[in-house]
Amino acid sequence: MNQPSVSEAPAVRAEVRDFLRRSRYMARGAVFTDLDGTAVHELEGRVHIPPEVEYGLKSVHDSGRMVIINTLRFPRSVLAVFAREWHRITGAAIPLVSLKGSQIGRVCPDASGELVFDEFDAFTLDAAEIEEVLVGIEGMLRGGADDLLVFFYPRDWRIGELVWTPDPQRIVPLQLKYRSASEVFSGPVAMLRERLFAGEVCLVFLLHEVPADRRMAYQHTERTRFVTHRGVDKRHGSVQIARRLGVDLEHSVGAGDAETDNFLEACGMAAIVGNMNLDFKGTLSTLRLPDPQAWGQVLFELGASPA
Repeated sequence: MNQPSVSEAPAVRAEVRDFLRRSRYMARGAVFTDLDGTAVHELEGRVHIPPEVEYGLKSVHDSGRMVIINTLRFPRSVLAVFAREWHRITGAAIPLVSLKGSQIGRVCPDASGELVFDEFDAFTLDAAEIEEVLVGIEGMLRGGADDLLVFFYPRDWRIGELVWTPDPQRIVPLQLKYRSASEVFSGPVAMLRERLFAGEVCLVFLLHEVPADRRMAYQHTERTRFVTHRGVDKRHGSVQIARRLGVDLEHSVGAGDAETDNFLEACGMAAIVGNMNLDFKGTLSTLRLPDPQAWGQVLFELGASPA
């Protein structure tokens, strides 16, 4: 299994052309890409699509292939941060796997021309899974985890991101820190339970914000945890949206930069972006790229190379 470093253009072109010869990408494939750290980067507190990625997106789109976003972000976050610029580049609807594979759909204009999320399907937590989360939260609080935060994301994408804290004095600071949140609230666990059962929930994220000088007291507690319906992850979401769109993952290209990006193993060509030591391998080819700019180069070559 090839795993070249392809920061130089000749190596990129050679690897892409080899993949195109060995696969049916132009007939049955698509591009699946993570966002943060893979296709976009943060500069001075703002998220940017590098010019190389912009040119690459247009190249893939102009070649007749789709670029599908696969991200931990929730639809409203994608709409607020990336969608307008992404849509400007391609002029097409944006297929989206969001919330660690638990909600799939597309970003597209509504009748008024405003970009909205159009859901294809969602894979929500069942009652037993929510109760299990609540039992864990109660146990953490009994252990003194007053810094615990619970983020949760209803299936109704218009609601957005909700954040619960056991400490009411933290509401205002958290509102300032997590500006993407639609609401930050506090109250007993019974209140949190009521909110979690008010409607279908795609994902719950537990964040234990323990200061460094206190962290040893909680060394046996996971600092972060994503909770989705059993069997749901970014690979599951990719499989589901691929079926919906009529593309074949084995003839597709995937890119990611983190352990959650397990959809890479289902793709014909997997591109690992950044410095993390990930073991994912594509079924035909595996690339290791230094940064989003290099991924943009791969995108450009996918669109520009002869099939």
